[in-house]
Amino acid sequence: MSLLTQAIKLEYPETIPVSVGMLPAAWVKYGSELQRLVDQYPQFFNGMKKDLSRVVEDMPATYRAGKHVDEWGCVWENDIEGNEAIVKGHPVKSEEDVYALEIPKNRDGRLPHGFMYLRLMDLCGFENTMVWFAEEGETIQVLLDKVLEYNIYQVAAILPRMGELVYFGDDLGMQKGLAVGADRWRKYLKPCFRKLYGMIKAYKPEQLIYMHTDGCIWEIMPDLVECGVDIINPQFRANGLENLVRVCRRDQIIPINLDLDRQLFPFGTRSQLESHVAECVEALYLPQGGLGLNVELNFDISLENMAIILDTVEKYRHYKG
Repeated sequence: MSLLTQAIKLEYPETIPVSVGMLPAAWVKYGSELQRLVDQYPQFFNGMKKDLSRVVEDMPATYRAGKHVDEWGCVWENDIEGNEAIVKGHPVKSEEDVYALEIPKNRDGRLPHGFMYLRLMDLCGFENTMVWFAEEGETIQVLLDKVLEYNIYQVAAILPRMGELVYFGDDLGMQKGLAVGADRWRKYLKPCFRKLYGMIKAYKPEQLIYMHTDGCIWEIMPDLVECGVDIINPQFRANGLENLVRVCRRDQIIPINLDLDRQLFPFGTRSQLESHVAECVEALYLPQGGLGLNVELNFDISLENMAIILDTVEKYRHYKG
């Protein structure tokens, strides 16, 4: 059983679990220098050896420079090799297009980041999506039903091959709240997540569900738990430590894999970075678990700061309160 699983189940993990992700853009920029850094931290990278000759070739399609069209007809554009693209071509431009929209036929278990809420904006653009949510008419419900139907097929495809954790990612928040508001989220989107995660729990009641979601989402974290999520990966900066402590420790215990402040990582001094990690751990630590630390490193962070961050999480993963 992994440390993260023990933390989710509140089974007193020996140390705080730490996950470290390297975006492909960091490998593009630093290459062998980054590999030397990785080699110094086997506790986080488990001896990972990157094939530097295949960095670009091994990237997901939307991380490559240029254009990519997905199965829904959304056009992704990318100017920075190794970072995620954004959708600039939205195939659904009118209410008539919503009703004519065809659900892709593939049934391969493909559930990329942004599989439910962000998919609406990928298809329709932000303005149309927000207008249809505000109108609360038939259009938004038809759109939701089509995206949900596709996701039901995809969840059904992964049921027989789930591992210890099943991972989902959908950025539900903005920098300062939910774009549709908590009430509309609960009315329209909560039933979708409850349906999808309910399928997993019905198939395998003990299955653990991990959900990554960027933005300010503290208002709906208990709702995600009600939908079946066992651990949430929220952002430090967008949610605020005080809100996370209140919602995930005082009101109830919600296991979180905290996304440390990647907006601080490129610019922080050693003392600022160390203080940040210390503040988070000291506020959210429970001896029984319920806390993981998530570090995302990208090309905008110096190798020196990367080392400081990794040294600091190495120190604080042994924290005992």
